[in-house]
Amino acid sequence: MEEKQSFLEHLEELRRRLINSLIAVGLCFIVCYIFSEEIFSFLTIPLRKTLPPGATMIFTNLPEAFFTYLKLSFFSAIFLASPYILYQAWLFVAPALYSHEKRYVVPFVLSATFFFIAGAAFGYFVVFPFGFKFFLGFATDFIRPAPKIKEYLSLAFTLLLAFGLVFELPVFIFFLSRMGVVDYKMLARNRRYAILIIFVAAAIFTPPDVITQLMMAGPLLLLFELSIWVAKIFGRRVEEEVTG
Repeated sequence: MEEKQSFLEHLEELRRRLINSLIAVGLCFIVCYIFSEEIFSFLTIPLRKTLPPGATMIFTNLPEAFFTYLKLSFFSAIFLASPYILYQAWLFVAPALYSHEKRYVVPFVLSATFFFIAGAAFGYFVVFPFGFKFFLGFATDFIRPAPKIKEYLSLAFTLLLAFGLVFELPVFIFFLSRMGVVDYKMLARNRRYAILIIFVAAAIFTPPDVITQLMMAGPLLLLFELSIWVAKIFGRRVEEEVTG
């Protein structure tokens, strides 16, 4: 590890990384706002395919559409800038790592980005159609759906973020196992508690229908089993602790 930094030096380093990340988000925000209509059209495809013929989205306050596009551009900018943000996060914690652990920077950024995008894509292509079909199934001849753009985008981004984050589980376990915080035996031994936590998390982060909850819990169970193998293969060995 490098020479220890003082508390003020840590704060200065954190400030630098945050500024770099904010600049990246700001630049991506400009690009996303230019293409905000195309992004909005893409995000609403699953809903438009599920809505009955002639149904449209609405907004009830005059500035609602404008601020919704700003929010859409901001969250899209975070998605777009996420690899760079992850890289800045790595640079912040790198001084606390051993030299042989710093070589994981590229695998960390690539794997974290891959799993986040994979989770968001799973939510968009798999969960959205089933979830929207479930909710719109309560429509009748008298009760017609007219979703507000603000509420729809809030739900969409919540689900995309939730699925993106939960798919980071193998990456999270990788670093915990490398630090010696957990090992594969501990994970396997506490599998039943992990299953309980997974279903509780699925109930919290998804709409209150069983199908959507199962569609989050199922991949999480598979990712947990994958994480056990990740910890078994890449976890810190006793000899590493002695020589490190």
